[in-house]
Amino acid sequence: MFEELLLQLQNPNTQWVLIGTMLLGIASGVVGSFTLLRKQSLIGDAMAHSALPGVCIAYLLYGSKSLLWFLIGAVIAGLISSFFIQVIINHSRIKEDSALGIIISVFFGFGIVLLTYIQHNGAGNQSGLDDFIFGQAASMVAADVQLITIIAIILLAITVIFYKEFKLLTFDPQFAKGIGIPAKFFNGLLLLLIVCSVVIGLQTVGVVLMAAMLITPAISARYWTEKLSSMIIISGFIGGISGVFGTLLSTIMEGMATGPLIIIAATILFIISLIFAPKRGLLAKAIKQLHLRKRTAVEQIFLSFYDVAEGGNLREISEDEVLLKRKVTPSLFQHAKNVLEKKEYIKPSSNGKWMLTEKGIEAGYELVLQQRLYEMYLMHEMEFAHLELKTRDDLNLNAISKETKDQLLKLLRIHDRAPLLIPKSTSLGDRRVMVNDL
Repeated sequence: MFEELLLQLQNPNTQWVLIGTMLLGIASGVVGSFTLLRKQSLIGDAMAHSALPGVCIAYLLYGSKSLLWFLIGAVIAGLISSFFIQVIINHSRIKEDSALGIIISVFFGFGIVLLTYIQHNGAGNQSGLDDFIFGQAASMVAADVQLITIIAIILLAITVIFYKEFKLLTFDPQFAKGIGIPAKFFNGLLLLLIVCSVVIGLQTVGVVLMAAMLITPAISARYWTEKLSSMIIISGFIGGISGVFGTLLSTIMEGMATGPLIIIAATILFIISLIFAPKRGLLAKAIKQLHLRKRTAVEQIFLSFYDVAEGGNLREISEDEVLLKRKVTPSLFQHAKNVLEKKEYIKPSSNGKWMLTEKGIEAGYELVLQQRLYEMYLMHEMEFAHLELKTRDDLNLNAISKETKDQLLKLLRIHDRAPLLIPKSTSLGDRRVMVNDL
């Protein structure tokens, strides 16, 4: 198989197709990043379906197959469809998604009617227009790839030149207008880039699948970074790799169309991103969730040990007493005991029981005090609105003022929630209890 692949790569036609699909993937990934972030994913689908009647009309006017004229017709049809979408949205109660659905159906239906007419009219069956529905990369010749290369380079160049303007319009359009950026012009330019990236992919991927080529690399890249510039680069890289892999697979798998295989390759890369991305991936989230569960279990079991000891049972604490306070799974309970014992917060006693160490009492006091002070904050949040706490960990007693700290401690005493097991070095007013006295 490897030798067969090398033999195919020596074929000039395969080389042209490989270059064309790679450039298509890069351009689609870069432009698709802005489409995704602007929540206009369906725009690419609308432009692709709208291009079909433009291609058919260009053939009827020109009389023979010409990729350049097909692209011009597709661009004009795409721009007309976008104009109608905006008219429907601005002058009716129809929402954007419904307007897109209407335009997709009407233009694609009209394109199918024209395609049927051409196929039954003279040499229409030789036009190759049906390749634009599902794509036929193998039909590309050197002139087609050269045209795709020129358009792709122009798209990438425009994106680099106007990156700052596109970025501002994507994330903060009101600010962009406020500093004098002509929003209508750049929105129109970005729409033209989307249309052109869709159009150059029609012969390779086809009308039906072009939207996936525009969006899938961008979604995959979104999992790997939170920075726009990095997302654009990664998206272009994923798009290019998808084009290369799809083309190579089509050379090995006889009879398989290149376009669908490119989309399958992009989808595989998306699944890899979905699962293995370092921060947003499902595996990373599962590991983070597991660590959180373990950490929470350790804290809950530690609090339970402290609660039992606070009730007067400082010497020996049974596991059943701890689990009555807060229930956790057996595996998490065993993990929590191991962690607490390793930190020397608890130590085994007789008959399988446990007891808090002095180090454990000190650490437990700090944890319980922080938790109960946070409870007071939640109960009287309006009085402490200036703290703006979101979680218990945000409550740093060393960072808040003495007046605020005294108010919280006073509320602890009023609600009878002051910790009873207090280390020798700590005082909490009239509820002071020395460890040695218990």
